[in-house]
Amino acid sequence: MKGAVQFFSAVLATVCSGAVLAADLPGSRDLEVLPRFPASHIVAFKEAPDVERIYPQGSIRRISGRLRYEREILVQGKHSAVTYELPRTHSADQVFTAAREALLEKDAELLYWCQGRECGASSLWANSVFGNATLYGSDDQQAYALLRLAEPNHESLLALYSITRGNRRAYLHAEQLDAETPLGVLLPTPATLLRQLRADGQLKLPDEAKADSAWVEVLARSLNLDSTLRVSLAGSQAEAWREALIEQRVREARLELGESSDETLSVRLLR
Repeated sequence: MKGAVQFFSAVLATVCSGAVLAADLPGSRDLEVLPRFPASHIVAFKEAPDVERIYPQGSIRRISGRLRYEREILVQGKHSAVTYELPRTHSADQVFTAAREALLEKDAELLYWCQGRECGASSLWANSVFGNATLYGSDDQQAYALLRLAEPNHESLLALYSITRGNRRAYLHAEQLDAETPLGVLLPTPATLLRQLRADGQLKLPDEAKADSAWVEVLARSLNLDSTLRVSLAGSQAEAWREALIEQRVREARLELGESSDETLSVRLLR
């Protein structure tokens, strides 16, 4: 992690010495789980007690008039959504990164993460996924992440979407859905784990990730997306994880054992 909390504090000190902040949309509020980026203001807000939502876990496209997702999560429950216009002094990517890191520091689980054109068309995200035309912008200036929140909100999903429009205005959209029934086991995509490992230098798997679970295949597929990477495995079951990954055709020379007394597995990128 890169100290998201300290970053928010530093930016706040800078902007508070400058211009008066813009007013929020009347009746709007922040999501309790996500700190507001300093100098941003709310331009759209909605909430409903019972909504059914589809959250993509892959790029989206329209085929024969129908929206297609590579993978998706269908969930129903209480829904809250907020859209911020961001200060001109910071890019959408900077604010998206700060939000993602702040959530991971609170032990949220990253289920999917895409950047730029690999996400698909921005028009589809704005109009078909989020129903907010303000979020339509350049395809190469977007980012999306889907996370599962930590306890006591483990049955909640949080979606993040950032975009820069053609007029250079940048926005961050965040929405939380508190599922009315248990979400069950939700696994990240292999490409998401690899992106997170490259960006943060490490992964900490959730408590339910065991060396004899479906997590082994996901982690192995992630590591095999880039056969040049070497990692260290740390945790009380690190040796079992190493053997399981080797069985999944991850080369033994790429896997070292680290030291940790934690029950959960930590994967650290070796430079």
